[in-house]
Amino acid sequence: MIRQTVREFAEKELAPRVEEAEEKGEFPREVIKKAAELGFLGAVIPPEYGGSGIDSISAAILIEELSRVWASVGTIVHVHNSVACWPLNHFGTEEQKQKYLPKLATGEMIGAFTLTEPEAGSDASNVRTTAVLDGDGWVINGSKQWITNGIVAGVYLVFAVTNGVEVSDPKRKPISVFIVDRDTPGLKVGKPERKMGIHCSETAKSLTFEDVRIPKENVLGKVGEGYKIGMMTLDQARIGIAAQGVGVAQAAFELALEYSKQRVQFGQPIARFQAIQWMLAEMATEIEAARLLTYKSAYLKDKGVRISKEAAMAKLAGGEIAVKAANLALQIHGGYGYIKDYPIERVYRDARIIAIYEGTNEIQKLRIAGELLKGR
Repeated sequence: MIRQTVREFAEKELAPRVEEAEEKGEFPREVIKKAAELGFLGAVIPPEYGGSGIDSISAAILIEELSRVWASVGTIVHVHNSVACWPLNHFGTEEQKQKYLPKLATGEMIGAFTLTEPEAGSDASNVRTTAVLDGDGWVINGSKQWITNGIVAGVYLVFAVTNGVEVSDPKRKPISVFIVDRDTPGLKVGKPERKMGIHCSETAKSLTFEDVRIPKENVLGKVGEGYKIGMMTLDQARIGIAAQGVGVAQAAFELALEYSKQRVQFGQPIARFQAIQWMLAEMATEIEAARLLTYKSAYLKDKGVRISKEAAMAKLAGGEIAVKAANLALQIHGGYGYIKDYPIERVYRDARIIAIYEGTNEIQKLRIAGELLKGR
């Protein structure tokens, strides 16, 4: 039912708009508003806070089907749900949940996650932004970059070093997470990045904090436990990126399959040639494998099982097949695939980021290996 609902929405509301909107590169406000009305922005928020409260496999299917038609919308909805709504619901106090989750569920407010800095990318522990306790509040100074949804967000989850705080792992910096409203004095949102793909998912070039004062109660979770919160958040969020990879790969495959049946060379459709058939067979097989890895990690997440390895495997598989399928599909299109008249050109550009954001494929391999080697 979830797949049918999302697919109908994507085909009716997204497909007619995607090409023109991606050329303009503007945030698709009307589309996101309609997605909110269907409960997509509150997918992981419990019903008592106005959300849909769907299970993790359904949430993965939501992102898969949105991304199959319009990757930018898949990114917007995924980031809002997985790295804004999920940690607020999982680690927030009752007061924090009551204040933010209903607005996030309806789309009145969009959420963003700000961990990355110039010196803290794959090395998420190297955060330099600081938060100092001053009386009844925290004062934040520093900067962030590459913030998905950053241009439009109404609330940011900000990771900052809180020196002088004891942490459970003495090898880690005492990082904490703070809830920062957009209109807080001293917070400056930079211009949008100009990206290779997913143009309608606006990425803020920077987020600057100059003596940004927030209430003491705006800490998310325990002070000093920010690194742990960040890693737990990213573990489960990788399921959504894996699902996006599957959706984009599926789009590439369907475009290639249809084109191969129509394009005639040497007196027959190119789908009759073994070289093309093998490309299609590889795509179909690896898409299905990535899909099942994604659903398995989602299933285990809902069972309360630790999913660091499984989510990393799913994200790795999803990212790799998205790039591979887009590349093969463009090759099947030949020269036509290289021009903007054919949607595979856009899909090819959109696919590349999936192997990079929320942990590069190389980081996923390190994550998987680390889990495999534990205790050995």
